[in-house]
Amino acid sequence: MDTILLEDFLAVLDEGGFSRAADRRAVSQPAFSRRIRTLEEWVGAPLFDRNTHTIRLTPAGECFRPVAQELLRRLQMARQEALAAAKATTETLRFASTHALSLTFFPAWLRSIESVATTSTVQLTADNMVACEKIMLEGRAHFLLCYHHPASTNRMTADSFTSIELGNDVLVPVAAPSCRDRDLKTGRFPFLAYTLESGMGRILHAAWASVGKKLPEQPIFSSHLASILVAMAREGRGVAWSPLSIVQDDLKAGSLMRIGDPADEVSMQIRLFRPKARQAPGAEAFWTAVLKHGIAERNR
Repeated sequence: MDTILLEDFLAVLDEGGFSRAADRRAVSQPAFSRRIRTLEEWVGAPLFDRNTHTIRLTPAGECFRPVAQELLRRLQMARQEALAAAKATTETLRFASTHALSLTFFPAWLRSIESVATTSTVQLTADNMVACEKIMLEGRAHFLLCYHHPASTNRMTADSFTSIELGNDVLVPVAAPSCRDRDLKTGRFPFLAYTLESGMGRILHAAWASVGKKLPEQPIFSSHLASILVAMAREGRGVAWSPLSIVQDDLKAGSLMRIGDPADEVSMQIRLFRPKARQAPGAEAFWTAVLKHGIAERNR
């Protein structure tokens, strides 16, 4: 049933007659009367008592009136809610980010970008790399902030996604001072490892494999969160590879020490990925600002 017929029905009641209702609905009276007949045929009963000079509803009409009013009200509310959702989707910049970068990098970086770009609402989802990839592939975020290494792979393939380098960090092996004699070369050390969901775990294994080195196959503890591995290392439980940005204060305070050789460390890029396909205007404007900001930074 066309909602126009419901609006016609209620217009008759509002205007007090078929003629005035037809004028309001910008249709000829014969055509308007035919539309009312169509509605009555759909209902299966007359809605108006045509034996009186004034507009009166039949019992069926009285029963149908609140239903018609409620249907139109609900449809209008649904339309407004859908428009609001579409507007929010368009105006909200949605980011996915790995946990470590959401804490150590994202806040200050966003503030620096906002100095040259106008942002409305920003939504950040922090999760492990596997979950962030899924968010991007399903189109639930405009941008992905993550670590990257040339030897490692992710699901942001070059045919569908592009990226820009925003900064750098380095994975450094750290341990409590009591573990300073651990020999990384022998591979005989208590290894605090990243789980398979972790992007840093991928990077560490791929970078070591690219130069013919192997990490212990049996870690004593694993987590996808660098902060958890650092906490375990701080307690003297073993050796963890952490982004330098996370452990700088621990290294200064002496609660953790860098161990091994510089060759045991892994340099990483911090990259912002986006789909190659055109996105919402707000996301496209933000990306343009990011590119300009990056050029300006390199030219300083």
